[in-house]
Amino acid sequence: MKKAKCIVDREYIIGDIDPRLSGSFIEHLGRAVYTGIYEPGHPLADEQGFRRDVLELVKQLGVSIVRYPGGNFVSGYNWTDGIGPKENRPRRLDYAWLSVETNEFGIDEFVDWCRKANAQVMAAVNLGTGTPQDAGYMIEYCNHPSGTYWSDLRRKNGHEQPHNIKVWCLGNEMDGPWQICSLTAEDYGKKARETAKIMKWVDPTIELVACGSSTTWLPTYPEWDRIVLEHVYDDVDYISLHRYYENEGDINDFLASFVNMDDFIHTVASTADYVKAKKRSKKTLKLSFDEWNVWYQKQQTRFPWEVAPPILEDVYSFLDSLVVGGMLCTLLNNADRVKMACQAQLVNVIAPIYTQKGGKAIKQAIYYPFQHFSLYGKGKALKTLMTCPSFESNLYGQAPILQSAAAYHEESGNLALFVLNCDQADSVELKVDLRSFEKVRAVERIIMEGPDLNAKNTFEDPERVRPRSESLSITEGVFTVVLPKLSWNVFRFSAGNLENHSSCV
Repeated sequence: MKKAKCIVDREYIIGDIDPRLSGSFIEHLGRAVYTGIYEPGHPLADEQGFRRDVLELVKQLGVSIVRYPGGNFVSGYNWTDGIGPKENRPRRLDYAWLSVETNEFGIDEFVDWCRKANAQVMAAVNLGTGTPQDAGYMIEYCNHPSGTYWSDLRRKNGHEQPHNIKVWCLGNEMDGPWQICSLTAEDYGKKARETAKIMKWVDPTIELVACGSSTTWLPTYPEWDRIVLEHVYDDVDYISLHRYYENEGDINDFLASFVNMDDFIHTVASTADYVKAKKRSKKTLKLSFDEWNVWYQKQQTRFPWEVAPPILEDVYSFLDSLVVGGMLCTLLNNADRVKMACQAQLVNVIAPIYTQKGGKAIKQAIYYPFQHFSLYGKGKALKTLMTCPSFESNLYGQAPILQSAAAYHEESGNLALFVLNCDQADSVELKVDLRSFEKVRAVERIIMEGPDLNAKNTFEDPERVRPRSESLSITEGVFTVVLPKLSWNVFRFSAGNLENHSSCV
């Protein structure tokens, strides 16, 4: 059996954990909206057509902020198509996903849904076919109190009070050749700057996210980020990162995805810091990792020109959940720079929640690590001083067999240690030192393990993959546990406060 040691010290602080790290994403894509979060006529639909079963699963998941309406969809979307009486809204072809969009669901409905889901809104404006003026009209509609055409139209449409959306994305993946009206870095930088000026004139309290490189394999990465930021650095608050991973046959490569994710974050942060130095700025730009997940892009099927076609509906395995756990640790370990993150997406489309039209809603395997992260990854991110063997991946080089992260919420006394064991052959004996914490007491251990890496939750067997809770003991701030091979582990402690220690298992 391999051995490892870990020290978690309350003074070794990475940074404050922004609650918006536990974000998600809803796009007008496939069944994310229609028969996902919204299905009038469903037995569990509320008076607005929102599925109550999905809302309950979203609240249990602990999602803090949700990005909307895209994604690729937004670059061809006219937001005014989705407001006003539903019977008057136009049906349109969606060029991004080759679908028919009914526009039955729009920004007003989404804001209402987010309030019921206890989540903030991260709105995206169209900088593909759209203009800076269009973005100005949209934020005026959403955030201006009254007395103008667009604000009074919102009131006429049933929302007397402003939506007060505080986070806005300036387009989506504008460097991608797949994007409707993709732009060069120079052209996007200029367009984004003018858009940002208008939007912050309308509402100076908002935060803006500029499009960063949409993937690391584009030849423009990371030069795109540099050029864009030289245009918009003073006008925006974040730059975005997008990254997806899939199992292409080498499990070591797949498990080591967190190494590449970490490198991506550091590269973009370094690029932003270069622009900061060049501009002699005092502002340190933050990062929004507003698309990330496991996505089997090579296995997708299209259904052209249908309404809400069943596309991008990956059914996730236990192995996928382990990889997601590793990426969540990476987000925590970069909490000093990454302040928002959105797992893409929330329902049906590469999502932790899966629904049947007219039927059930279930938790996919990847639901659970995200839930642990959102519930217990609060307060301050702490460095985990881990000593352990490594393994070799062909794509990403050396990776530690144990990926870990820790969070400490001083007010409640909640302390959580997250550990992914990537070893395919052996269990690992892990000794953990928490002696810097006074009166530390064990609360529970949560573990996901199993012999079948391909095990999946289905509508017929919805709980085949799920965590279990075990007791945990600690003596004078030190404990030793055995981590089964290929397992996700959460260790929870109380460090001075016995409140707020209920389990989600």
